[in-house]
Amino acid sequence: MTPYDDTYFMKKALQEAQMAFDKGEVPVGAVIVHKQQIIARAHNLTETLNDVTAHAEMQAYTAAADFIGGKYLRDCTLYVTLEPCQMCAGASYWTQIGKIVYGASEPKLGFSKLQTKIHPKTKVVAGILEEECGFLLKKFFIEKRNLN
Repeated sequence: MTPYDDTYFMKKALQEAQMAFDKGEVPVGAVIVHKQQIIARAHNLTETLNDVTAHAEMQAYTAAADFIGGKYLRDCTLYVTLEPCQMCAGASYWTQIGKIVYGASEPKLGFSKLQTKIHPKTKVVAGILEEECGFLLKKFFIEKRNLN
């Protein structure tokens, strides 16, 4: 096992999710990797920016495209702590991202449940650090409920 494997990069996405948690955002984090290098880091900013589209993946796509200098992310991998929603999966189609790796599944609004089409050449790997990713989300919503 190489130190730069799916688990390594998912841990980096979890660090982003923790930053979102600390800001009171739904704790979803993402990193985009190109040639074993992280080229984008992001987390949910929907509350901070008052923008329903400011999901971690959307922020990461923009940063990665800016880094590369082009809109296509064919040779990149998105690591995200929660299964992408319909919007983020749809955006992944347009970026033509090479691979999506996610941690926790989203049984109600995840792209696989909603049968959202992703690019036919995009590989998907699910369940990397699923327990850790899910734990942070559960903790966030438990604390949110207890505050209300």
